[in-house]
Amino acid sequence: MIASYVSYQNECHFCHSSHGAAAAHHLDGDQTLLDDIKAGFKKTDLSDKMRSLLKIAKKVQVLGNKVKKSDIDEAKANGATDHEIHHTVLITAAFCMYNRYVDGLGTWAPEEDEAYDESGRRLAHEGYRNAISE
Repeated sequence: MIASYVSYQNECHFCHSSHGAAAAHHLDGDQTLLDDIKAGFKKTDLSDKMRSLLKIAKKVQVLGNKVKKSDIDEAKANGATDHEIHHTVLITAAFCMYNRYVDGLGTWAPEEDEAYDESGRRLAHEGYRNAISE
């Protein structure tokens, strides 16, 4: 979810769509999650912890030093561990780089959300595991 949210903020359609589809498959499989991410999670039932982690992600996406002690304190008050905050910052920073890499290469990406459903399912349940059989 963080990868898709950050990728949408960075206007990287491929990463937003593929990781949004994976996030949807971690939930109920409903691909309308991609539209809800774009809308700022108006329909998706997120915990206060996740909302505070996404707030940190948005700040890191703009510039890492935008994260303030109060953001960290809020996340911790909502149940986030140091480990979860660390991972949020790491995922955000990594996807800022991945988004620029993917878009900088002029990568083609299907526009339709449905095109990402199967790869999202596979990513959610199998990860990046190599699917080549021996």
